[in-house]
Amino acid sequence: MKTRGKVIVAGHICVDITPVFPGNYRIENAGQILQPGRLLHMNGVDVHTGGAVANTGLAMKILGNDVSLVGKIGEDAFGKIALDMLGKYQAEKDMIVSAQSSTSYSVVLAIPGIDRIFLHDPGANDTFRAEDLNWQMIAQAELFHFGYPPLMKNMYQDDGRELVTVLQKVKALGTAVSLDMAAVDPVSEAGKVRWKEILKAVLPYVDFFVPSAEELCAMLDGELYQEWSRKAAGRDVTEILRMEELHRLGTEVLEFGAKVVLIKCGSAGMYFRTAQAEQLKELCTSLNLKPEEWASKEGFEKSFEPEAVLSGTGAGDTSIAAFLTSVMRGESLEEAVQMAAAIGACCVAAYDALSGLKPLEQLKEKIRKGWKKNGEAINVWNGWRNG
Repeated sequence: MKTRGKVIVAGHICVDITPVFPGNYRIENAGQILQPGRLLHMNGVDVHTGGAVANTGLAMKILGNDVSLVGKIGEDAFGKIALDMLGKYQAEKDMIVSAQSSTSYSVVLAIPGIDRIFLHDPGANDTFRAEDLNWQMIAQAELFHFGYPPLMKNMYQDDGRELVTVLQKVKALGTAVSLDMAAVDPVSEAGKVRWKEILKAVLPYVDFFVPSAEELCAMLDGELYQEWSRKAAGRDVTEILRMEELHRLGTEVLEFGAKVVLIKCGSAGMYFRTAQAEQLKELCTSLNLKPEEWASKEGFEKSFEPEAVLSGTGAGDTSIAAFLTSVMRGESLEEAVQMAAAIGACCVAAYDALSGLKPLEQLKEKIRKGWKKNGEAINVWNGWRNG
């Protein structure tokens, strides 16, 4: 099935540098190996473009969408690496190159057995503004996906005024809006802003809101986030989630104005909730979605068993790419979240975000043949009752 319409993926982009840990590392928390003075022998290194623009944008392109990638980089060595890598997919022509900024990079510590640790320099992403965008191109698009504003200084300063400006203008052009977030370093400048107030201002202009559980909880409920961190004790917080908590977070997001919320829950799967038919009427009409297949839905899509688990790098981004690809095909919410979970399982079988991707038709066939759900995933949905 072919996708319909133009998609623009904008926002954060960087170069990801991922040291490859030997397969014999099996630990419970990072403190066991990240000790001062310790020498760790690596098994090579993986260098790829990262961030929402590269991960989600290229994944959507690979999955058959007509996509333009819009991110900001510098005229430096990392910028050349980024352009060369995007050029392999003929996806570099709409990038913004600044002589006044450096290219963003991340050192990704994908330690077997625990969630990833990122050492990140935002670089040119901090200078990204509404004036950098090609508004004529956006006016011709059906979907505008923006990723990682917490890693882009201009997008979160002044209570997110610049981000509101961008998304408000996109909606005024009649283009559907999707928004993804990123983890916030609590000791950074981004960690000190009022994220709940930013979301209140931004979400009325957002059709598809697709954060992770950890990101969303940190922004909306600091006390609950601290409770999750204590319970997880250095492990992935998605191992201790409860359905009641996801329901409460989803309810708040819809009350702020989002139309569809998809909360990524790591290896467990993803929670979804949608607004009522009246709130979805305009969106369903513009993207040719069937209201009865999208309105007033809530559930939890468990993850599929991956062939291998090498790295979670980009798994959330590529899951969103599969979800939005299904949207652009006019498919149901059920099909969209199923494909998101399926692509996520493919992604973790490779060190980078793209090497493990497979065509959606191939994944649907694998599901029809009985692809098993992840038996190790927490069961937050079965047995839960609203109210």
